Amino acid sequence: MKSVEGKVTEVQRLIDGFTTLKISCPSKMVPAPGQYLAANQLETAGSVLAVSLFPTGFLSEASVDGSTFFSTLPSEPVQGLPGTTLRLHGPLGRGFNLPKEITRLALVAFGKTPARLLPLIPIALAQGVDIALFAQAALPQLPTAVEIHPLSALPEMIAWPDFAAFDVPLKSLSVLRSTLGLMPHAQLACPAQVLITSPMPCMAMAACGVCAVPTRRGYKLACKDGPVFDLNMLRW
Repeated sequence: MKSVEGKVTEVQRLIDGFTTLKISCPSKMVPAPGQYLAANQLETAGSVLAVSLFPTGFLSEASVDGSTFFSTLPSEPVQGLPGTTLRLHGPLGRGFNLPKEITRLALVAFGKTPARLLPLIPIALAQGVDIALFAQAALPQLPTAVEIHPLSALPEMIAWPDFAAFDVPLKSLSVLRSTLGLMPHAQLACPAQVLITSPMPCMAMAACGVCAVPTRRGYKLACKDGPVFDLNMLRW
């Protein structure tokens, strides 16, 4: 696991409980979409649990100073101000893997923000893929090529994508099928991957079990085995 220092260059605290940080760090430390970094404030690294940082901007938007946008989970607030030095560990976990042959991609955010799905947009556009984003949260400015739909429209458009990428809080996994408008035990027609969002206090270091995800092969840890899982592996 790589470990480097990074510096916070901008902080945005959003009303929905999320914090967006712009962090200057080496490009090799920027996770792939769906992966994350573990971060400690340098002066308290030995006494405070790390927080998980997910890339949230377009990866092509890294500024000239090497800064990249990251977001935290509401349960893992960051108290740092611009200029705060962080110890960054990673990249960690399993991220998204978009197949080369897809033509229609659905990005589906079940949580309060679609931010962790946004890094997939430039990758898909570069492959000539049509994109539809389904969310119930406020959205940033997006490329005009991305269609925007409320989450409630998903059942009537469920047959449209040939691949889907989800961001689903662990506690919402049990209602995923009904939200998609599927009958009990019915499966999604297209392949899909799911980013499971959950507190990950040990960051794959201690197998604490807080982020345990039910799968067809028993419980797996989001921090280590995920946080992105193939949908057909999950018990949902």
